[in-house]
Parts: sequence; C-alpha cells; structure tokens
Amino acid sequence: MENREIAAVFEEIANLVKITQEDPKWTFKAAAYDRATRSLEGFHERVEDLARDPQRKLTEIPGVGEDLAAKIKEILDTGTCQYHQELLKKVPRPLLQLLQLQGVGPQKIRLFHKELGVDSIEDLEKVAKAGRLRELPGMSAKSEENILKALETFRRAAGRFRLDTAYETAEMLVAYLKERKEVEQVTPAGSLRRGRETVGDLDLLVTGSDHARIAEYFAQHPDIREILAKGEDKVSVKLKNEMQVDVRLLEREAYGAALMYFTGSKEHNIALRERAKKHGWKLSEYGLFEGEKVLASRTEEEVYKKFGLEWIPPELRENQGEIEAAEKGELPKLVELKDIKGDLQMHTTASDGRTGVEEMAEAAKQLGYQYILITDHSKAVTIANGLDEKRAEENIKRIHAARKKVKDIEIWAGAEVDIMGDGRLDYPDELLKQFDIVLVSVHSRMNMPAAEMTARLLKALENPYVRILGHPTGRQILKRDPFQFDVEKVFEAAKKRGVILELNGNPERLDLNDRHVKLAKERGMKVIISTDAHHPSHFELMRYGVITARRGWLEKKDVLNTLPPEKLLAALRPLPK
Repeated sequence: MENREIAAVFEEIANLVKITQEDPKWTFKAAAYDRATRSLEGFHERVEDLARDPQRKLTEIPGVGEDLAAKIKEILDTGTCQYHQELLKKVPRPLLQLLQLQGVGPQKIRLFHKELGVDSIEDLEKVAKAGRLRELPGMSAKSEENILKALETFRRAAGRFRLDTAYETAEMLVAYLKERKEVEQVTPAGSLRRGRETVGDLDLLVTGSDHARIAEYFAQHPDIREILAKGEDKVSVKLKNEMQVDVRLLEREAYGAALMYFTGSKEHNIALRERAKKHGWKLSEYGLFEGEKVLASRTEEEVYKKFGLEWIPPELRENQGEIEAAEKGELPKLVELKDIKGDLQMHTTASDGRTGVEEMAEAAKQLGYQYILITDHSKAVTIANGLDEKRAEENIKRIHAARKKVKDIEIWAGAEVDIMGDGRLDYPDELLKQFDIVLVSVHSRMNMPAAEMTARLLKALENPYVRILGHPTGRQILKRDPFQFDVEKVFEAAKKRGVILELNGNPERLDLNDRHVKLAKERGMKVIISTDAHHPSHFELMRYGVITARRGWLEKKDVLNTLPPEKLLAALRPLPK
C-alpha cells in the first residue's frame, strides 16, 4: 500500500470529524489527522516498509502518535480502518463529494446538511439555484454565486482526471503488465502520451506472444472494479478510481501505426488521413496502405517518413502547425527534463512547506540541480503561515546560513509576494530589495472583473523588484477556473519590463497552460518552469511542467532555468541600484 493511500484515509477521517463534530474534542482530533495526512504524503520512505521493520516504529513519522500508528497498522493489515468505517455510517457518502467543489470545506458542508438537508451535489445545486444558501449564517448572494460557479466547473470536469493521476495510474499498470514474460512492449497512448492537462480514458498498447494470457492476467489486477469487455484484441475495464482503461493487444508489425493512430488528436489524425488520400493511400491503426500493400506500419518513424515528414513528438500532435513544420524540417527541438538546471519556486517550514532549507537544497543537489530559489509566502496568505516583515528578514538570514553550509549548489533567498487587490505588493520596497529574486502572484479576490484584474497585474509589474510573475492565471485544474484578465496586455507589459513568466509545473496548476506558453514564445518571451515544491518529493513534478512546455513548442533556449546560475541571473530584470 502506498503512502498516499493511507494519507487519503486519514484525510477523509479529518473531514468526517469536522462534518459530524460529535466528539467534544473534535477540533483537536481533526487537527491531528490533518497533521498526520501531511506527514504521510511527504514521508521520505514507504510507510509499509517502516511498519514491517521490527527494529523501528511508526511513531517515527512526524505527527503520528501511538493511536494513529495503531490505525496505520490496521489499514496495512486489513485494508480498512474501523474508526473510518464508523464515521462513514454517520454521513451520507454523496455528501463527501461536495469536498471536490472549490471553496466548499467540511464546515460549509455541515452547515448545508444541517440547515437545508443537503445530502449530495444535486441537492446543493437545487438550493443554490433557489437562492436559499444566501440565507445561511456567513453566506451571501456573492458566496452563493461562487458556489454555482464551482458546481458548473465540477460538471465540466466530470469524467476527467489530472495528468499526474493518469500518469501514475499508467505507470502502475505498465509495471504490472511487464511482469509477464509474454509481454514485449507496453506504451500508454492517447491524450496522456500527448501530455494533455486532463485525461479521460487511458489507452495502453501492448504487443506480446500470447494475447489471451496477457488479457487474462490484466483482468486480474486488484484495482479493477468492473470488466466492461474482454476479447482477443482488447480488454476494457473500470478501475476503482473510476478511470476507464482500454488495453489493446496488437501484432508487432502494426505497433507503430497503432501507436500513431491512438496517440494523435482527432484533428491531427484527420489531417494525416487527408494527406494519405491525396497519394491514393489509406491510413488506419493497422498501417499505411496502397491497396492491399503495406507501405509502413512497424514504427511511427517509418510511417511519418513515408509521408515525407519528420517524426513528430507526441506533445505536438494537435494539428496546430506541426505537420507543416515537419514537412519543412522546422520542428522545434523541444526542451527536455534533463535540460533543467534548477527550481525557482519552493516553500519551507518557514511558511507552509514541510522541510527546511538545507533539506530542500540537498534533495535538489541529488537531482543535479545547480541552484534553487526559496520563495516562502508573504504575510497576506495567512492560511499558508505567511511571513510578516520581521519573520521574512529572519528567513533571509536562515537561507544565507544554509548557503554557507550546503556546498555545490546556489541557494537564493526569495519570496512569493502577494499581489494585493489594488496591485500593491504585500512587502515594502525596503524589504523587497533584500531578496535575491522576488516572485509575485495572486492568491485572493480572484473573481475581480477582467479590467480590474488586468490593472492589478499591470501595477504589480511596475514594481522594479519584481522579476517573476508566478502562476499567472491562478487556476486549479478541475477545481477553479483561471481568473479573467487581458493576457495580451499583461504579457506585453511583462516583456517590456523584463518580468519572467512562470510555468508552474504542479499538476494541480500547470499555469501557464500550453496555449499561453506558445503565445509567450511567439511574443519572444522567456519562461521559467518551477514545481512550487513544499517537500523534496515534489521536485519530481518538474516533469509535468516540462511536458506542458513541450506542448507549447518550447525549446531549451526558451526556458531560463536551463541556464547555469550566473547566466540566469544575468538574464533577469536588473535590480535598482
């Protein structure tokens, strides 16, 4: 069992305790489970391995005492937790689905349930549309409107999964299939291979010596909730996480054509089929044909070559000019994960991170990074334990001390400074000038009209100490839509003032998105790719940022943190003297 699975149980217990509030000490109990959840998510080793080691104890995990350690052991031994199951009996299961709505937490769920009898998403939508939410304590017409917007976002997201969820699911299933000696090749295709920010169904393409045995083996995977179909060439299942997976069993001679067919977007594939028709050919998942003769099928490269095209990276296969570029030999040499030299947004225990500066630096060094930028939150973000001016100055000293201790990596003192509603920054210039690099971002009042938000961002960019604009649209994938502003105007101002745009690689954000990234490139702007890490394990999220950069046609030269430290600093906006 993975750490995140145990953490998910504890997180649900914390939410159930907050909703039921039956225990007189419910606030302390919920806080304990919240702390343990964060610790489990960020724990550096497998909790199950720790539990099986007779020389060690689960209480080594920060925030885990004897009681919670016993519950972890119960989950590992039985796959369930009795206390969790008892709480679930007291709350209608559909009520917990409300936690997926932006701006709706356990306390509001309790209020809606207790006062209006809301038991599900459908119930909440009815009372919100009837104008009944605004009558509740702490609610208003505006908060009711926000919940209706959250419901609309939720409906649009139904049946979609974030890129990281799909990626991790695919990795698990690929590893499972490769355990069989009959399996030769397994490749995830579809929108996952193209790196789309959300994925619906998951396609796995498999070749092997015995399709029947492979199909039977796959159908026995413990995470399968329902087998939808099983035949000689395809197995379709629904997993416990509700994702549909189609395993397509292929002949090795047609593998390349199938991989090409099941990877490309609908528009990309239509354009290729039209190209085939002009030659009197036919393109399908089985190959490129002239009559009955197979012209190409075994590899993607040979199919594209037969068309007179360079091999097109999967991330570009959206019919956005990639076919024309491939014909002219002008495809970009896309940025790769190995090109990244450092990470320019992360948080430590000074604000809402889970480890200290030195731990983050050592972990970054293990990845071969040459520099990191520590960007703990400014004071306006109280929920993230934002730093007031005094604590910020102490944090700068702490970072400088770590810089002397940890060798062979640059550790820069920065901050993620909030852009206030009127465009002012959360810190005065006297403090801003003490940081090596200032990153600014919006965390509040995201429903401002577009004109006001544009003015807010433009004013922030005027501050001479601002060097990076963090997660510029404020979106959270499948949860919160981006805030509205004049993208062209803000990008132009950022370019004029030398402010770099951040592509936040956290798969919850991927902000900038691929379209904005491509727009920035077309405007001659550079970007940075960061992870917004709150724990060393989050550095691995860089791959999702790089995937999004590749979808935006970015090359190594377009990404500033592919540069060594001295060149990166020289490329940033000069600071006032």
